[in-house]
Amino acid sequence: MKKILIISGTVTALMLSLPVHSHAQQQARSVPAKQATSDLKATRDIKVISSVGARALADACTAWAEQNKKIVAMAILDWGGNLIESHAMEGAPMNAIDTALLKAKSALRWRRPTSETNKMVRNGENLAPTFMHDFPQPGALPIVVNNQVIGAMGVSSADGEKCAQAAIDAVFNGQATSSVR
Repeated sequence: MKKILIISGTVTALMLSLPVHSHAQQQARSVPAKQATSDLKATRDIKVISSVGARALADACTAWAEQNKKIVAMAILDWGGNLIESHAMEGAPMNAIDTALLKAKSALRWRRPTSETNKMVRNGENLAPTFMHDFPQPGALPIVVNNQVIGAMGVSSADGEKCAQAAIDAVFNGQATSSVR
């Protein structure tokens, strides 16, 4: 038994010492240096939700909820999953912000409304969200600008996606969607 472990450890050590090159490194080697530097785009522009924008989303969702006689809590994430804004209306349950945050993380990870992810899980098409500790319950939307996911908004209500969509429409004036398709 010990010999197998030693051999296994030796093989693993040898494999770890082998050089590994990324696809970009391999491509760069195959293209002449001058051409590689002129064609290579080393950076990209990323839109982010500002804290003012996140606050505006929370305010717009709150206004929609008040108009529709709902009590909600919400969480707004940036493209990297960082919480930018959260808010709970008076009377929201103790776990409402946690629920909104879990929904927003799921919408961001799967890049689709959580109602779609919920359908995938329920019909057995994709069970990954359940074992990846996501919360595929309806109520969250990704926020997409120019086909780039810039964040997500989760709302702790059965009508959460309606509230989030109303907020996205109000704040982004039709410049953002909730789908990358």
